[in-house]
Amino acid sequence: MAHFQAVLLAAILLGSPQARAEDYQLGTMDRLKIRVAEWQTAEGAVRDWSVVSGEYTVGPSGTLSLPFIGDLPAAGKTTTEVGEAIGEKMQTLFGLRDRPSASVELAQYRPVYLSGEVEKPGEYPFVPNLTVLKAVSLGGGLRRAENGQRFARDYINANGDSSVQTAERNRLLIRRARLQAEIAEKEGITLPDDLKQIPGIDKILASEAALMASRDRKQKLQLASLADLKSLLESEIQSLAKKSVTQNRQLELVMEDREKIEGLAEKGLALSQRKLQLEQRVAELQAALLDIDTASLKAKQDVSKAGQDETNLRNDWDAQLAQDLQNTEAELDTLSIKLGTSRDLMTEALMQSVEAAQSKDKTTEAAVAYSIVRERDGKPSEIAADENTPVLPGDVIKVLAGLTTKQD
Repeated sequence: MAHFQAVLLAAILLGSPQARAEDYQLGTMDRLKIRVAEWQTAEGAVRDWSVVSGEYTVGPSGTLSLPFIGDLPAAGKTTTEVGEAIGEKMQTLFGLRDRPSASVELAQYRPVYLSGEVEKPGEYPFVPNLTVLKAVSLGGGLRRAENGQRFARDYINANGDSSVQTAERNRLLIRRARLQAEIAEKEGITLPDDLKQIPGIDKILASEAALMASRDRKQKLQLASLADLKSLLESEIQSLAKKSVTQNRQLELVMEDREKIEGLAEKGLALSQRKLQLEQRVAELQAALLDIDTASLKAKQDVSKAGQDETNLRNDWDAQLAQDLQNTEAELDTLSIKLGTSRDLMTEALMQSVEAAQSKDKTTEAAVAYSIVRERDGKPSEIAADENTPVLPGDVIKVLAGLTTKQD
């Protein structure tokens, strides 16, 4: 009786034909619908484990993460094996008398991938009975561009790159001319001869000329400010020198008065108050002279610093111009290489386009080859395929197209 009830429960849980695909081995990104129930012999009733039931996805590590059970290995196993493992794990964990029955159904297969000569390469959902031809149709079929069209597209791309690079090269050539004019301290920019007939070049030249004028004004303003500072400091030094002469003259007069007072004091004819005043005056004048000398020395140091700042400004300007010119030359060299590559690509595309057009009417025909990259035992392997080859979930379908010689 118990055996019959267990079989009946399994039949209820395994109602979907798709769930009985015992031969299919699960893998990462497969989505499973799991339902768990337990036949309780003692009670004679079915217990629904809804807390465990639900939809789950096989993770990158090849495991299923289930409530209470935790991570359960699933990759490489069939749905039946996973169901049995769930029942055994639950019986062990919860100490159940009767082993729960787990229905494991594939809700969604892991995707397949298309690469190569298809209209829309990428990831697509797997469906049962999928073949290479059906998979390619999911990606819009074979790429419909003919060789001539592909070569024309290559030519257009290379020509566009060449146009951008040529415009950039013209701009760099004018920048180099501007830097050379600034280094030579010229008033204007000399336009290179090979740029004179290029349309729109006058706008780039005007832009560089405006930049040159702006930079020149900025430098001249900085130099003029330093020159004004030096002039102001030199005037201050001259003023202090004149003030020093006046103070020295006053000091000489006061010292003469002091000597006279000292002579009278020796004869008892001078007042001590008058002598004290003269001594104070001498001290004040000497202190003032010391301040004048200190201020004059400070002004001379500031003049020297302003002169050094002017020298540094000129040196930094020259160094910056030299560095900018060096960087511009390096960019021009790089662009020359890129331009050469673009022109070579344009030439090759033209030649291949002509060859494709000629061969189309003669002895060549299009050939398509298929292969499947499939993971086996954790390692990818590539196998030859044709349009009717069955595709499995997780497969990568490679489509190659080319020209082959016609057989008479």
